[in-house]
Amino acid sequence: MNRNEIIEKLKAKKGYLKKGVDWLAKSWGISPKLLKECKKEIAAEEYQQHKKTTQEFTNENVNEIYDDGFKQHLSQIGLKLEDVKSVKFWQTSKGDSRYSVVPLNKWHELDSEKNAFLEQVKKKSPKVSKYSYKPKTSASLGVLSLPDIHYGKITGEGPEAIEEHYMKVVMELWEKAKGSNIERLLMPIGNDGMNSEGLSKATTAGTPQDDYMGWRQSFRGYWQLMDTAITWLSERVPVKVVIVQGNHDFERMFYIGELLESRYANNPNIDVDNSLDERKYYQYGSNMFLNFHGDKVKRQNIPLLMATEEPLMWSNTKFREALVGHIHKELVDEIMGTKVRHIPSICGNDEWHKGRAYVGTQRVGQMHIYHFERGYEGMFQINIID
Repeated sequence: MNRNEIIEKLKAKKGYLKKGVDWLAKSWGISPKLLKECKKEIAAEEYQQHKKTTQEFTNENVNEIYDDGFKQHLSQIGLKLEDVKSVKFWQTSKGDSRYSVVPLNKWHELDSEKNAFLEQVKKKSPKVSKYSYKPKTSASLGVLSLPDIHYGKITGEGPEAIEEHYMKVVMELWEKAKGSNIERLLMPIGNDGMNSEGLSKATTAGTPQDDYMGWRQSFRGYWQLMDTAITWLSERVPVKVVIVQGNHDFERMFYIGELLESRYANNPNIDVDNSLDERKYYQYGSNMFLNFHGDKVKRQNIPLLMATEEPLMWSNTKFREALVGHIHKELVDEIMGTKVRHIPSICGNDEWHKGRAYVGTQRVGQMHIYHFERGYEGMFQINIID
């Protein structure tokens, strides 16, 4: 096949564009380099076509598209026309209208308001005495990670289902694991804790999402759910909370972390790590942990990344694990002695996942146990039955 024939074949069946270059080139008996160039040419054409069909409006002429569809969109994301800085408008191949709205920049005002708000939260933070926990012999760390709950996502179960599942799993896992000499709990939260960034009803990168509630309700509902779970656990064992930002909620999880950090300012039983590092490390005895979402780093690069970013922790530990989410299923890989542990999710499928036949993934909550000196010793599991 020549160049034009390859391009026509790729355009005729768009599914080929998602296939790997090496596999497709081998199947068609052509050069991988030529195939890659053809794919780039098609992508460039599509981008230019998208630009042609996209109209951009500023605050001065945004009234020109203030039709019923745009009114409804603004209402859904909680903005008024006067709050809009600019908007991009286009139509899909099916004729559906799409809008990308940039609100007016009021960050200086918001920053001062945020700081004042957090100071008020700190002042109202309940003063809790340090609990007298029973000393443990042959002590262990419990890791309770329930990633990717996508709070606010339409799953067909109703808005209260994920809250019920979450608290049920938290409490039942603790009941199962409490006899394992746990002296501390590591609790990464976030990891796509919320389904979207809020106003945009989209992921951080801009992929549209179907949420069943407004952005204010999802923010309030999620942080209150985390507060309930963390407080309940802290009455039984000290809790180290690690804020993990996902690809659906990268910005909002930082705000959640700021709020929770202020919330527990007067609670010595809860420690919140909301540092600016996207990848957060924690050491427990001979164990080294990396907590992050797992969508931006190739698995085979993780051990070297850990050794490079935290060389002292690496040299002082024997057992090293990366705890990640993102893929909604259990997967454990060992690379040069370092375990990369993908934690499964308790979240139900939405229509997008069902439409692509992602229906076999089990809904599972897990607590993993790590001995102070001997490393990983096992886990407890709760299954969500549909």
